[in-house]
Amino acid sequence: IAVNQVSKFFGSVVAVSEVSFAIEAGVTALLGPNGAGKSTLFRMLCGLTPPSRGSVEVLGSDPRRDRNVRGRVSLVPQQDALFDHLSASSFLEFAARTHGVSDPTRAAAEALAKVELGDVGAKPVGQFSKGMRQRVKVAAALVNDPEVVFLDEPMSGLDPLGRREVRNLILRLRDEGRTVFFSSHILADA
Repeated sequence: IAVNQVSKFFGSVVAVSEVSFAIEAGVTALLGPNGAGKSTLFRMLCGLTPPSRGSVEVLGSDPRRDRNVRGRVSLVPQQDALFDHLSASSFLEFAARTHGVSDPTRAAAEALAKVELGDVGAKPVGQFSKGMRQRVKVAAALVNDPEVVFLDEPMSGLDPLGRREVRNLILRLRDEGRTVFFSSHILADA
């Protein structure tokens, strides 16, 4: 991941100002207070929004211009935007279809197993705890087998057990050879 003099403006609001860095494979944390531009930076790195100035590169290409790179990365957003009426399996199958995965049912089952929710796939996500909902969001990001996973405030609002589960999941993703880049406003998370 390489970021070169990146700025992002929303009208007169400066969301990100002249940020530069490069990171290698592994786990990296981006620390900053709420409103510092971490989510905006992640959206640029996933190709969801262009920088106003500067350039971003993920896996050797601009994710905004290279569709193949976008298929090799995933974002776990900070927002809790799940379809509560769907079962976890149905939600993940939907996510797999949006990625063009050839076998969405298998991909959903594998992703649920990776986040240790394989036994609750038939349960509606609206009945899940905050920690379980967070793991479903991570599973949705894993259905396309990404090389790079962006986690935006993945431990926000979690109890100590949920925080430990997410931390262990991040380490498992690293051990699988994925690059994990996560944001937090809490130094202890990093």
